[in-house]
Amino acid sequence: MSPSRRELTLALAAGALAPGAALAQGAKASSAVELARTGETLKPGQWVWAPQIAPRGPVVVYVDLSRQLATVYRNGVRIAVSTVSSGKEGHDTPTGVFTILQKDADHRSSTYNNAPMPYQQRLTWDGVALHAGGLPGYPESHGCVHLPMGFAKLLFGVTPMGGTVIVAGKAGDPPAAMPSAAGVLGAAPSPVQGAAEPPPLGEDWRWDPKAAPAGPVTIIASRSDRRAVVLRNGVEIGRAGVVFPDEDFQTHVLVCTSVENGVPRWAYVGVPGHDDEAARPLDPELMAKTAMPDGFRTAVRTVIVPGTTILATQSPVLPETSGRHLTVLSSGR
Repeated sequence: MSPSRRELTLALAAGALAPGAALAQGAKASSAVELARTGETLKPGQWVWAPQIAPRGPVVVYVDLSRQLATVYRNGVRIAVSTVSSGKEGHDTPTGVFTILQKDADHRSSTYNNAPMPYQQRLTWDGVALHAGGLPGYPESHGCVHLPMGFAKLLFGVTPMGGTVIVAGKAGDPPAAMPSAAGVLGAAPSPVQGAAEPPPLGEDWRWDPKAAPAGPVTIIASRSDRRAVVLRNGVEIGRAGVVFPDEDFQTHVLVCTSVENGVPRWAYVGVPGHDDEAARPLDPELMAKTAMPDGFRTAVRTVIVPGTTILATQSPVLPETSGRHLTVLSSGR
């Protein structure tokens, strides 16, 4: 064995034995209560996996940068929690709504000396991904989200190509400093100053399904911008002005569980801050009372299928509303 190869082997072995290494053992849970309790006490490198709590349904991954945790939901119910290590200062992991653009179990970095990135799930074409990596207990990556090896492998097996990943919070911010029940991307306690006014209903909406003929659909509804943006396979296919029926400034995630006689059924995802909402059905009247152009509403209905995700947030999606808007388009090469 050459000296360089021997040194590399020893380094990898030392890393595997170090505290918080990517090969850390995961735990199992037999109930939602046990999973929640275990998920609150995880140490760097630890994770818990309980797929039997929700055996079937669409999967959504939520990464909380403030707590350095990743949570997996199936059919709106939490089935797994893991510690993570996100981007360090100067290489911050971007927040927003992402589509899984590529899955490669044996990926190697084209930027960082061919470094292994096992069970890689790409979120952007400029280098941000979920993959197995170092877990020292604080942000240390160059923008990716590092996961324990065992967890990364299991997650790789349940996420679909084009699946939805939501990244929220800010590394280094203590969870206690976050607004209470902040939900996914931080709810503002009052309307954002200078929010964009919507165009008159029936005007200024666009729809281009040919931009992405197939793939998972995500709808982002921004209360501050009063806009809805529709993504398919990570590509925008439509947007319009919307008017919401209430003054709820919390952030919510919903997933379409079924479509019956052309009518989609929606269930809340129990994301942090809204654990009590898990799998709760959405009142159909609330959706019906959300005002939008009739043509846009009709068009959106044609692309909603089981697994379609809605993110209702106070955060802006228009760059002119705020200097820090959500990342909602990351699939362009």
